[in-house]
Amino acid sequence: MPKIKKSWMSFRPEKTLLAKIFITILHLVGLFGLYWEKSRALFQLITPFHLVVVTGILLYFHRDFNKGFLGFFTFAFLVGMITEIIGVNTGLLFGDYSYSSVMGIRVFGVPLTIGLNWFLLVYLTGGIFQNMIKNDLIAAVLAASLMVLLDLNLEVVAVELNFWQWHQESIPLSNYFTWFLVAFIIQMVHRKASFEKENPLHLTLFFNLLFFFAILAMLL
Repeated sequence: MPKIKKSWMSFRPEKTLLAKIFITILHLVGLFGLYWEKSRALFQLITPFHLVVVTGILLYFHRDFNKGFLGFFTFAFLVGMITEIIGVNTGLLFGDYSYSSVMGIRVFGVPLTIGLNWFLLVYLTGGIFQNMIKNDLIAAVLAASLMVLLDLNLEVVAVELNFWQWHQESIPLSNYFTWFLVAFIIQMVHRKASFEKENPLHLTLFFNLLFFFAILAMLL
């Protein structure tokens, strides 16, 4: 008898709702914590843990940990790390920048959480268009564009909170171009990888991140 793959729809609705509420509260607390100067230093330090927690919650609702998924995770993490390492150590690709110690343990100048962040953002944005758009090329372009939209706000916040710093007068256009290009490559692998990509938290977490960084970018 063939084994039936367990779907995320097998989760009870109240469990999904609680996860969505928790994610929203987590980002609201983080928003106020980073905005308020007296608590900002503490919330800067726990930022890497926040990233790990939301990724963990998202993966709790992921139902297909097969070779295709593990291959995609490894590819996204390594490509994200390698391009960032090249960028930090040469000034090529993204521009002249460097990471502080705020984001956690660094390998050749790049925090390991940055590799995790590449995976998270591709998984989120790629999942949004998975069933909405059938054409792989169009879906990858749209998903990569959403990642650039996030980065436009993230860059402002990251500099203000000392997650990383640019060693030039302004953020170069090459940063956004390379961000899109790397994102597009990983998105194509995401589309081609054989695993169940539906997740009930895709939109909730994406919009929480978008509004979180957009509001902070205006306030800081």
